[in-house]
Amino acid sequence: MGRMIPISVLDLAPVPEGSDAGQALRNSLDLARHAEALGYARYWMAEHHNMPGIASAATAVALAHVAAGTRSIRIGAGGVMLPNHAPLLIAEQFGTLAALHPGRVDLGLGRAPGSDQVAAHAMRRSLSQDDDFPQDVMELMSYFRPAMPGQALQAVPGAGLDVPVWILGSSTYGAQLAAAFGLPYAFASHFAPAQLREAMTIYRAQFRPSERLAKPLVMLGLNVFAAETDAEARLLFSSLQQAFINLRTGRPGKLPPPVEGFEALLDPRARMMLESSLACAVVGGPETVRRGLEAFIESTGADELMVTAQIFDHTARKRSFEILADVHAMVGAA
Repeated sequence: MGRMIPISVLDLAPVPEGSDAGQALRNSLDLARHAEALGYARYWMAEHHNMPGIASAATAVALAHVAAGTRSIRIGAGGVMLPNHAPLLIAEQFGTLAALHPGRVDLGLGRAPGSDQVAAHAMRRSLSQDDDFPQDVMELMSYFRPAMPGQALQAVPGAGLDVPVWILGSSTYGAQLAAAFGLPYAFASHFAPAQLREAMTIYRAQFRPSERLAKPLVMLGLNVFAAETDAEARLLFSSLQQAFINLRTGRPGKLPPPVEGFEALLDPRARMMLESSLACAVVGGPETVRRGLEAFIESTGADELMVTAQIFDHTARKRSFEILADVHAMVGAA
């Protein structure tokens, strides 16, 4: 018996080798329209800097492009790395999106720089600064409250707009913060699954209801590479495996084309690194994906899934989300 939970898209706006950021962002809009037609709940994009393979650094701008070309799917940041920004500016950016697209905008907030130290320095971040993240989150949320008479500072647009705030995390820190603030929590299990169980347990146990949320709400990141056959899906997955190894060995680049039999070429250390980082991945044909999806939902108790697929070929990427939508409907109906 499957449990029907909402599934959404996390688009890292991949820039494949031989392509550029403009094409990647046009692909994002095309995929968002496709996801909307297929019934996905949300379409989120993430802030990464100094990454040749990811085109969504100016996250609010990328989201404006996607929102303008879609009608009903919720669009949001998964996430904005708040330490890189003044909270007022993010309130204005997402207030602008919410003014243009009422009731469709989500704002996920992360604490990591989303970049390397060189980029962090270029963003005027002092990495030695105290952790102001909890204060920054509170300040940001205050800008979305209706402005009071005589209020000296307000976010325009922003004040009085309904922008749900999510806390993103890949460790127990975000879980504790989301629980204390009574906010929904999204865990980055698609690339950092190590503390998944611990973080979820802490979040649910410590959750304090708030005006924004009555009971805990957990969204988990999951890599899904779906194709007609298991072999084809594994081939598609090799692009992400290569990209991960490049990133972890200090050579981030564009998304590489798939390589036949890539896993067989790996040394044991690289294989272990991939197995730990990408443990939350469902790769295969429709039946394999159905079993993997059911098992993941069952074993984690997730309330929602946020699915990402770093697939080199845009058509294959769209097809993967199509197969997943079919499988998801079957899981819900089972």
